[in-house]
Amino acid sequence: MFDEASILLLTAATIAFVHTILGPDHYLVFVAMGKARDWSLAKTLRITTWCGLGHVLSSVLIGAVGIVLGAELTRLVAIESGRGSLAGWALLAFGLVYMAWGIKKIGRGHRHTHAHSHGDLVHSHDHDHTHEHAHPHIEHKSGSITPWAMFIIFVLGPCEALIPLFMYPAAQQSSVLVMSVALVFGVVTILTMLGAVTLAMIGLERLRFRGLQRYSHAIAGASIVACGSAINFAGL
Repeated sequence: MFDEASILLLTAATIAFVHTILGPDHYLVFVAMGKARDWSLAKTLRITTWCGLGHVLSSVLIGAVGIVLGAELTRLVAIESGRGSLAGWALLAFGLVYMAWGIKKIGRGHRHTHAHSHGDLVHSHDHDHTHEHAHPHIEHKSGSITPWAMFIIFVLGPCEALIPLFMYPAAQQSSVLVMSVALVFGVVTILTMLGAVTLAMIGLERLRFRGLQRYSHAIAGASIVACGSAINFAGL
């Protein structure tokens, strides 16, 4: 027979897995950005790990402070709900901005024809403005800002299910069990995120979407918009 602690830890692991799988923002965002920015699988997983840590530890910190201060469960849940709303809108805004930037890149890469006259000789040639007007230093800066923007959004995003799991061991005055619940929940959440991202990245790598590369940033932005919309309007 399982004792109460074992049941609680098993419950924490199960809820962490379900919570992550049912929240597409936990993995779709990283897959979309990884493919659009041509990140390696290792870099994508590294960014996923850091964002996952920020996501879990922010809720652990709020839960721990609430327990120490003797805050009621309803108060802590309200705080997490407010953070969830803020994170959802931040994700939606990030997706909209990134999608707009991606659409601008599509237009900038459009090929067109120019006619040139050299005396009696007239000729034409095709070119695009991708290299002519692209600024590498700006691209480099946006590349460095993107992971940080994702990290901040995930720090804002709450693990709503974690706070109630803290309450029972806290009521029993078992700090060891509180930390164990946090550890199990965090590890399972991050491992599930990494597993989902890995499977999706490998699957997409085997599918060759010829001609879609120029649309990758716009598609990534649209995917993030979909995730933000799901959080804000569908309650995922």
